[in-house]
Amino acid sequence: MLHALSTSVPSPRQFTYPFCYDVDPLAEAASEELQHYIATTGLMSAEKGCGKMFGVLVVEYKDEEGALQRGFLAAYSGLLGGRNDWQYFVPPVFDAQQPDGHFKRTEREISAINREISAIEHDPQYMQSVAQHEEMTKRLQAEVEAFKVEVDAAKARRDARRKSGEPLSEEEQAEMVRESQFMKAELRRRRKAMEQAESAFHNPHATLLKSLQRKRKQMSDELQRWLFAAYRMLNAKGEERDLIDIFREYTHAMPPAGAGDCCAPKLLQYAYQHRLRPVCMAEFWWGESPASEIRHHLHYYPACRSKCLPILTHMLKGLDVAPNPLAQKRHTVEPRVLYADEYILVVDKPAGMLSVPGKADDSASVSVEEYFANNSKLKTQNSKFLKAAHRLDMDTSGLLVLARTEQAYVELQRQFASRETVKRYEAVLSGVPKHTTPHSTFRSDVPEPITQNSKFKIQNSSKQPDGCLEAISLPLIADINDRPRQRVDMEHGKPALTLYNIVEVRAADANTAVAYTTKKADKSLTLVHLYPKTGRTHQLRVHCAHPQGLACPILGDPLYGTERADRMYLHAAELTFRHPITGEPMHFLSPSGFLL
Repeated sequence: MLHALSTSVPSPRQFTYPFCYDVDPLAEAASEELQHYIATTGLMSAEKGCGKMFGVLVVEYKDEEGALQRGFLAAYSGLLGGRNDWQYFVPPVFDAQQPDGHFKRTEREISAINREISAIEHDPQYMQSVAQHEEMTKRLQAEVEAFKVEVDAAKARRDARRKSGEPLSEEEQAEMVRESQFMKAELRRRRKAMEQAESAFHNPHATLLKSLQRKRKQMSDELQRWLFAAYRMLNAKGEERDLIDIFREYTHAMPPAGAGDCCAPKLLQYAYQHRLRPVCMAEFWWGESPASEIRHHLHYYPACRSKCLPILTHMLKGLDVAPNPLAQKRHTVEPRVLYADEYILVVDKPAGMLSVPGKADDSASVSVEEYFANNSKLKTQNSKFLKAAHRLDMDTSGLLVLARTEQAYVELQRQFASRETVKRYEAVLSGVPKHTTPHSTFRSDVPEPITQNSKFKIQNSSKQPDGCLEAISLPLIADINDRPRQRVDMEHGKPALTLYNIVEVRAADANTAVAYTTKKADKSLTLVHLYPKTGRTHQLRVHCAHPQGLACPILGDPLYGTERADRMYLHAAELTFRHPITGEPMHFLSPSGFLL
């Protein structure tokens, strides 16, 4: 399991912070050894064209003569080709794949119950009785709704009679009361009959089906708890805790499925068990990107947060771990004010600065809101209120609007939510998209941003030339297993639409057509203009990087990209909206200066 590592690269002073890191040269050398092994053995043929996350852990140990040596361990996430026992790789923390083990036996029992449930659900007699029950329920619902209309109409007639001004006799008043009481009682009776009909489905098949479903859930829950309790995770102090105990402390919930089977926990567990001192680690993706996630061949990725954050928080105790880079100041320039009045601020946000105050990971970064709230030169009578009307990712630069009153904030939010605003972004992509013909010429004479106290007219703005633009429509949803990443989900995702046009392409020696080997992507670059028609989290970044989008990530994107850069090359360059108080058209330009 322990592999030789012949390199003179020195060991890092601190262990890798696994949730945000630049790959240490030593871990990169180990990764290249593993990549060579994968490429020459055909290992990934077992995955039938799918990709897989692999990881390496560089360790130190003393040989039989007491000399300090270095080597590395390798791991893959989950199963590889349905197996967890491949040579060259560390074993799982707990082996649940033994055919005669408790997990597999119980799993087969649950599968048998699933087959029984499926047989009942597809039984013709059961299907007919379900259809009849649903038809009866719909009929009763329709009758209730129709009678409710009669009740409302009768009430409206009574109200109109009372307001007519004509005197009411005692008999007429009494009759109106009786009618109201009768109709209310009848409506209650019909609703109760409908509810009883909905719950009175006593088909023998249905009774057995519910019993099987309850048994399946109970067995599944018990098996999951048994499995999580079997994963007993070590740390550098020699302490051992099972997954249930770990997640109870950190999330107050049960572990998610697959917890403990990612690369990092496997590698650290094996190292601790064999008295190997962890030095540094890295994880990379090999192969084709999944349909929903964005994973690039040979690109390095941090450990996932939903599964691994609680586990690794425990397992890294006792190691000298590098500090979280996100907890350190990431911007070097200050935001620039383009326009200010007593109701709004329009600013040019630098890359690396939060739009709004962040969570714990970003606690060391001052947000745009905080920066201007503490800026005495911009104090007004409304200075206690300051909120960003929309947001830019920390790594995105460009135009941002802040409201200085509640009224302005509500109106600006409405404009952004109803898509009345026009936004244009400029981005540099790593690679060349499928559509490589520029639709327009790059404007090198973009006017200077409109400055404070300027009069605004929407003239010569980049109104989207819809006939020239291509569209990307990929629904997005939060990746609950790897926040803050987003993923494409055709069934449950929220609609997300981006228009774009390719402005300029700088081609390089391309080699992206090669099969999945140790060869990396080309260095071609593409300048694009992006027009988001919806405002989903990370929308532009995912739409650029996803294989069904442009299949070219934004240069320097730390989450979805393939290449490191001095920043993420995404800039909010143009913004059009209406002043939230005066209704006056407002148009701002902020050229990115991105040149190929």
